[in-house]
Amino acid sequence: MTVMIGVDPHKGSHTAVAVDEKEQSLAELTVRSGQAQLERLLDWAGRFPQRAWAVENATGLGYLLAQQLVGAGESVIDVQPKLAARVRLLDDHAVNKNDPHDARSVAIAALRSRTPVEVRVEDHSAVAKLWSKRQRDLARARNKVACRLHSLLCELVAGGVPDEIYAAKVARLLASVRPQGAVAAARVELAGELLEDLRRLDAQMKESKKRLAAVVKASRTSTTKLFGVGPMVAAATIGITGDVTRFPTRDRFASFNGTAPIDVSSGGKKVYRLSRRGSRHLNHAIHMAAVTQIRHRHSEGRAYYDRKVAEGKGHREALRSLKRPISDALYACMIEDAMRDGRLAPKGPGGQTGNDSVSGAAGSHPATPALRTSHSRARTNTTTQRSTPKPTRAPTRKATRRAS
Repeated sequence: MTVMIGVDPHKGSHTAVAVDEKEQSLAELTVRSGQAQLERLLDWAGRFPQRAWAVENATGLGYLLAQQLVGAGESVIDVQPKLAARVRLLDDHAVNKNDPHDARSVAIAALRSRTPVEVRVEDHSAVAKLWSKRQRDLARARNKVACRLHSLLCELVAGGVPDEIYAAKVARLLASVRPQGAVAAARVELAGELLEDLRRLDAQMKESKKRLAAVVKASRTSTTKLFGVGPMVAAATIGITGDVTRFPTRDRFASFNGTAPIDVSSGGKKVYRLSRRGSRHLNHAIHMAAVTQIRHRHSEGRAYYDRKVAEGKGHREALRSLKRPISDALYACMIEDAMRDGRLAPKGPGGQTGNDSVSGAAGSHPATPALRTSHSRARTNTTTQRSTPKPTRAPTRKATRRAS
């Protein structure tokens, strides 16, 4: 009998509950977070020779514990918090919210899952994710310093700094300022300190870009062959995606990155709306690739964008339409990389399901548009796609005789 052990991880403690195949609780344990957490859990679980672990949010709060269990040779499944919450909501026996009930819900969610997500030892994609996040954090910090500096310069010089703020431009402007009084002198001094912060962040971002380029080159990813996909976009894509084989089709990957519209149909009405789900960081990376393609008129992405505009779509609608084929092209490249590295076995002449030759963005265009004019953000504010009535055919001679 295989026992599923659900774990509800916290910063200070971890609660584990063992559940059999009939979803009955067998045992539970709460351990303090620390160096002995893995040893205590394994000693307690030794009574269940055939066991599997289900860790809630194994890529977030339960990351360290999940990686420790995988490193010890255990089978670990990642359970999203919303799945465990649904089990707890529909459970008749344990409706209260506490750690043992949460851990039991995690185990039941893993037992009922038709496509469980297995936790694996981290590979090179984790390195790309770390440095991609570092670059993103530095960009946010620089933007915050630049906004503060611009606000301060507007109090010293009329109009402040036009356009984007650069360190050299601010230095020339401060050199021309002659403060009158103690207040103006304090503003100039503070602006000088913010200028030093801006220079420091610029240097850190430059060094971070070099590290990103080295990480992407070491990963041997083929996503950089796509037009508009540089080291920053490639690092964010392979880092956030992780193991691409967990997405059986390119449609699943598009749902993960938010480029696939949401079906909210009811009855005979077909309604599709803009998706705000999925990874917004990965969606932003695809957005940057789409904007880069649009800016270059010789790119095939720009040709795709122009065709959508000619069909009557606005700028935002055409841009969202372009993001879907870019997502398909990124998926095809990562699937090819997985086959090359031996992480995925080829499935027939077409390879992985959804990895067909017409899925591209930066090169090929899907047979059906990713976004339709029925989205809620269309210029006409129409959310329902009206179907064109089929032309009626003339009745045949046999049908006429039957009617008579």
